[in-house]
Amino acid sequence: MNLSTTEKDLMIVNMGPHHPSMHGVLRLIVTLDGEDVVDCEPILGYLHRGMEKIAENRTIIQYLPYVTRWDYIATMFTEAITVNGPEQLGNIQVPKRGG
Repeated sequence: MNLSTTEKDLMIVNMGPHHPSMHGVLRLIVTLDGEDVVDCEPILGYLHRGMEKIAENRTIIQYLPYVTRWDYIATMFTEAITVNGPEQLGNIQVPKRGG
């Protein structure tokens, strides 16, 4: 048997969601040729929880506790995006007392 003529099979590995408490931050479908990555298909939001629908019926203050659960490692970052994003998009000037 000649090793150079052996047939190689590709392996498809499903990586993620990484942990149940991470709420589906990222899932990867990886195609491997031995130890080499041939293809990778990222899928965002694998465990969708309907956050957009919940936000439709809440004020920003009521919605902030939901936002902190998106990514439990960077809660202050996701809160800042949720609060600062609409302010910047709407060109809303927050008074010094509010900042």
